[in-house]
Amino acid sequence: MPRTFVEKIFDAPEGAIVFKRPDLILSHDNSASIRKTFGQMGGKKVHDPEQLVVVLDHNAPPTNADLANTYHSIREFVKQQGISKFHDAGSGICHQLMAEYARPGMVIVGSDSHTCTAGAFNAMAAGIDRTETAGLWLRGETWFRVPESLKINLSGRLKQGVFGKDLSLWIIGILGSAGANYMSIEYHGKGVKSLTISDRMTLANLASEMGAKNAVFPADKVLHEYLGEKVEGTWADQGANYVHEIHIDMAEVYPLVAAPHHVDNVMALAEVAGMDIHQGVIGTCTNGRIEDLREAAAMINGKKIKPGVQLLVIPASRDIYLQAIKEGLVTQFLEAGANVLSSSCGPCLGTGQGIPADNVRVISSANRNFLGRMGNKNAEIYLASPAAVALSAVHGKIKDPRKLGGAEKFPFRRIQSRSMTIGDEEFRREKGVWNYSDCDNLNTDQMFAGSLTYKVPSSEPEGILPHLFEGFDPRFAKEVQAGDIILGGENFGCGSSREHPAVGLAHAGIKAVIVKSINRIFYRSAINQGLPLIVHPDAVRAYHLGDRVEVDFETGTIMVGKNKIPFEAVPDKLMEILKMKGLVNWIRQQ
Repeated sequence: MPRTFVEKIFDAPEGAIVFKRPDLILSHDNSASIRKTFGQMGGKKVHDPEQLVVVLDHNAPPTNADLANTYHSIREFVKQQGISKFHDAGSGICHQLMAEYARPGMVIVGSDSHTCTAGAFNAMAAGIDRTETAGLWLRGETWFRVPESLKINLSGRLKQGVFGKDLSLWIIGILGSAGANYMSIEYHGKGVKSLTISDRMTLANLASEMGAKNAVFPADKVLHEYLGEKVEGTWADQGANYVHEIHIDMAEVYPLVAAPHHVDNVMALAEVAGMDIHQGVIGTCTNGRIEDLREAAAMINGKKIKPGVQLLVIPASRDIYLQAIKEGLVTQFLEAGANVLSSSCGPCLGTGQGIPADNVRVISSANRNFLGRMGNKNAEIYLASPAAVALSAVHGKIKDPRKLGGAEKFPFRRIQSRSMTIGDEEFRREKGVWNYSDCDNLNTDQMFAGSLTYKVPSSEPEGILPHLFEGFDPRFAKEVQAGDIILGGENFGCGSSREHPAVGLAHAGIKAVIVKSINRIFYRSAINQGLPLIVHPDAVRAYHLGDRVEVDFETGTIMVGKNKIPFEAVPDKLMEILKMKGLVNWIRQQ
């Protein structure tokens, strides 16, 4: 029977649960927190140091003494454990550096949602959380559910002024941020051969923003030339079964933006052209490669950044930085008035240099534009290609990188869910139920800000609880009680792979989280923390303000008011983890 890429990789049909030893296990600054959890599991020596890739990148170089001490502790751990694949601060962003290790047919996991970037190298690459990473350090293997597959057929070529970022946003605009939830995305078609490895890394990186488990490209001539050798890969059989197939003529794609405050709020760039901007960011794991810097420099072309506008340029690795120096790109940026920062994640998650001020509009080549994502909830973030960012910084207005511009309107524009207003009376606790059912895409930045993740480790739940849902409903942490139930909307827990929200909710004694649909990594985090989570849209829709909600896991029923609603039982092995109050206790017992 013909099989998809992931069915071949895991040697099992879609829907099956398999245990697998990953070839590589990636972690970054969160390695310090993972180390603590590893110790709680009884770990002393990692199972296989050669599996681990550790990179210091999210706060590189560290901006305060606490972070500096964290970095020092990671260096000491790496040395003690004999981990050879270690990259210190300034080496680059972990997903860019994975290009040194990722090879066709590998299985790669990492404690970051954008681990999927390595799919550009014909690898099965997916994000996991910190607790699961600690378990892998100890045991060397983990479980995978073989996902359904989505086939994207590409034809034609991208036109002048249109880039891989625009193609990514085009797909996100069609699918939505949960349109590929828990799926494996395969890129097929004659158009694939026109995409560089840089383009492919951008597309694979943004699979996370479609809810996908992974995205993957074939091991073709383009990849062989990049690697300098022909490496046998894994690819789907002709006639394999896909849950969906999408056909895209790349010649029809034009410059796009993701408007605030969600990545699937996609618009034609022409629809927002002329809008004032105050800051530009070129870099991150999405678009900090040498090709991106060349495109940006070509747009600046000897001009100056408009006074009052700040442009930050962040090469994705030291090697890219050096290449940019050799090509004169860094000189061009500096002479134009831009700031060129050390190779790191920069301000992307709201912790590095370049946090925007209040009422600042940012245009960025990054991957997320959630409210508060860059460290200030009073700023706006538009996502676009590096070329569009650079040209906009020169003009002080969002500018089309095409010579003749355009007047398009994106035909797949999605209706955004209503804004999540802090203090909304609808969010009050009623009979032990927190009703967030109408708020789709409730993301981890709103549940626990990225700027707090290095002040409060995920291994310290007491420190997490006071900040839980702070960026969304500040009354939650003050009023939540053990035994409470949360009702959520679509794509609950999207965004970063940070496990802090699940840790905090489990510590608070939440009896169950019942949602219309769930982000893949958040689901794994909930199980790993012993937080019961049920995906049941009918149960959520049956709720009316004032109803009591009861969950019986033994009988598999949810009582919503007077409605008795059955739900599918949690698999036995996962139920064991829930009963043991999380993966740490389960592994310790094992």
